[in-house]
Amino acid sequence: MKILTAAEMGAADRATTERFGIPLGELMERAGTAVASFLCAQYPRSVGVTILCGTGNNGGDGFVAARALLSSGMHVSVVLLGDESKLRGIAADAFGLLDRTAIHVTSVTDDAEVPGLRRALEASDVVVDAVVGTGFKPPLRGVAVAVRDLLATVKKPVVAVDLPSGWDADSQAITAEGAFRADAVVTFTAPKVAHVLGHLTAPEVFGPVVVAPIGSPADAVESATRLTWTGVSKRLFEKPRIIDSNKGMYGHVLLIGGASGKAGAPSMASLAALRAGAGLVTAAVPRSILNNVALITPELMTTPLDEDASGAVALSNASPERLEKLLKKISVLAIGPGLGTEGEAPEFVRKLVASTNLPLVIDADGLNAFKGQSALLKEASRGGTRTLVLTPHPGEMATLLGVSTKEVQADRVHIARKFAQEHGVTLVLKGWRTLVAHPDGEVSVNTTGNPSMAKGGSGDILTGIVAACVAQEKDNIRDAVNAAVYLHGLAADFAAHRMEQHTVLATDTVAHLSDAFRYRTLDANRAEWICGLRE
Repeated sequence: MKILTAAEMGAADRATTERFGIPLGELMERAGTAVASFLCAQYPRSVGVTILCGTGNNGGDGFVAARALLSSGMHVSVVLLGDESKLRGIAADAFGLLDRTAIHVTSVTDDAEVPGLRRALEASDVVVDAVVGTGFKPPLRGVAVAVRDLLATVKKPVVAVDLPSGWDADSQAITAEGAFRADAVVTFTAPKVAHVLGHLTAPEVFGPVVVAPIGSPADAVESATRLTWTGVSKRLFEKPRIIDSNKGMYGHVLLIGGASGKAGAPSMASLAALRAGAGLVTAAVPRSILNNVALITPELMTTPLDEDASGAVALSNASPERLEKLLKKISVLAIGPGLGTEGEAPEFVRKLVASTNLPLVIDADGLNAFKGQSALLKEASRGGTRTLVLTPHPGEMATLLGVSTKEVQADRVHIARKFAQEHGVTLVLKGWRTLVAHPDGEVSVNTTGNPSMAKGGSGDILTGIVAACVAQEKDNIRDAVNAAVYLHGLAADFAAHRMEQHTVLATDTVAHLSDAFRYRTLDANRAEWICGLRE
């Protein structure tokens, strides 16, 4: 799914009308109906709704939603922020279709009138924010500011139409000062930049951000940013396995990692690879921790590696004879979790990466082995003809580039895209809204995940999931990696939703992978939930 700027969304609407003959009024009807369908599905016990409407087309969507909600049996009130005389075009047409005998309509044109709204808001089960949308540029002014401040004190769920009013659709900021609060967001046709890079819903809720189709053909939706959403690729894993499956169909992952005293990281990565569907998983770890790693699950196979005096993986493991035996019948090689940077381990990593043509997933200390030597990764990718997936957190990315973590965080999209293109790799830059930068310059933004993942082991779990997805979809690396990142975050969302963010462990995420694989889109209006969980 493409991610659009505000200007690109406007162009898509115009193209839908001018090239494909679908009137803007019809798009507004579909948008408002989609809002109503979402509200009925998400808040099925609600009987009363207040819709706050502006005088532009976002308000028009709200007027349409009011009619649809009335038809569903709800008690509906509409509050117009501004004078009726300012309504124009299709918004005015939508306002004129309201049944004023059944829908209570109030106009608020002065700050002094705003406190009188409190009773109506508190009497509602849900409030809809349809004040301003994608085309708006902050800050809010006039009566909208007073309504925003009042709504902040009313403990009712708020559903935003298109965007929380006051939020710049092109903003890459996580939060927006001065915007309306929201518990859920329904937008149309495609997500905008703010939907995927911002945190639009209230931090204390798993509020959804939903994209509803309203009839714009795919050819009308064009984006120059080359930003996409990761979640669409999850469909690779929604299809059931064929009835006569065998383990050989789903790949053999070899996980190389660990050091003396560091058995946890390779154990977790291996467990995640098994849970994510790999047919076979073998953990190759230093002999001294082999028994500990083997205990993670009986399905895991293990093989011992020689270790040097420091307890790290010895360089001798990279001899041609040893590698031939180690890599025989392996589909995907993952290296790094718990490996350490002591002793001979970094040199072992560099030699291994250069010595095999297998698809590679490199994480953690596997990446740190290339500090100041990222050109070796470019060589290893064979000009982008070999699958090389790197999964750094911002600190590891900074180490690869020789810059500060602050510099990485200040320009994540550009840095990830440039590195992936220049080195011919797929780069997973972890963090808030993990990015998957592909060798051709496309950058996919992930919207699943939550702060419970800020714990040791989360990166190791992701390494295993990525390796397993690549093993199962070797001919579709783009979607395999996108899916892995999406599923990892979604499993963590399920874990935090059913437990509590402070208490979630990385292994709890693995336990909820089945929930992530089973997840489906909202059938009620064919909308795609790009963020948040359905109840």
